[in-house]
Amino acid sequence: MRRRDFIKGIVGSASAWPLAAHAQQVDRVRRVGVLLPATSDDAEYQAWFGAFLQALGQSGWIIGRNVQIDTRWATPNADAIRRHATELAALAPDVILSAGASAVGPLLQATRTIPIVFAIVADPVGAGFVASLARPGGNATGFTSFEYGIGGKWLELLKQIVPNLTRVGVLRDAATPSGVALFGIIQATASSLRVETNPLDLRDAAEIERAVTAFAEPSSGALIVTPHASAIIHRDLIIKLAARYRLPAVYWERFFVAAGGLISYGSDHIDEFRRAAAYVDRVLKGEKPAELPVQAPTKYELVINLKTAKALGLTVPQSLLSSADEVIE
Repeated sequence: MRRRDFIKGIVGSASAWPLAAHAQQVDRVRRVGVLLPATSDDAEYQAWFGAFLQALGQSGWIIGRNVQIDTRWATPNADAIRRHATELAALAPDVILSAGASAVGPLLQATRTIPIVFAIVADPVGAGFVASLARPGGNATGFTSFEYGIGGKWLELLKQIVPNLTRVGVLRDAATPSGVALFGIIQATASSLRVETNPLDLRDAAEIERAVTAFAEPSSGALIVTPHASAIIHRDLIIKLAARYRLPAVYWERFFVAAGGLISYGSDHIDEFRRAAAYVDRVLKGEKPAELPVQAPTKYELVINLKTAKALGLTVPQSLLSSADEVIE
């Protein structure tokens, strides 16, 4: 089954799920808080959250019978996220599910006692969320969204599509540990491929436009867009600039490609949220986040937009197409 078909099914049925049949016997209704840095009509987050609910149900937790879900769709706005994080902590749930560093950070400011299970966090050690991946040590644990070696893979994918590539602009935030580390990995790979790397700042829309425009003017090149909240917020602008200057671009998430980006390669967030449900189940059964190791992704997906490739005058190698999880035509 194609991933997009699965998402359609999971989004359409998420709100109606009774959460599984084989309920475990418990003395009281347990409470799970959920903090998501998105709007409630965000199709991607709906699919990820739906996968979490489905997996939780398969562990025997039934909404209204033995578990209550308190969900906060906080939007990407930092002030709204902080407000909802404080509200959720005040409810004192048994465990909180959260997604992304922009939501986990405020939660940890709001509580250092309530267990937190996170998904799609790039560098939880560098961000100070956990002491180490093997031994988190505090009240949070979960699942990282990638390993740093993926930076080299992004550049290799661009070279497969653009064999004569000599310049690449890397959109990243130098103020974050993941932004610095990823750029270093990409630089190392670029040296072996004889490609020049140019760091481009991601802080706000005006800076993104200035940086991409300046990079594009001398001669042809390509873009690597690294994970950061600013890239998500300004994704339409980034995709528009890539099209305007005919810059092949690789992203870490499918929704960029669905919106007109060329190619993405990153972890399967559906899988991450399913695995997060297993950790929530373990916490509800008495295990401590401090003793549950932070886990790396086990599944990655490659998505290619052939319409965008054609607009850029590019021919995607058949070997790459055959290995893609989804091809948008």
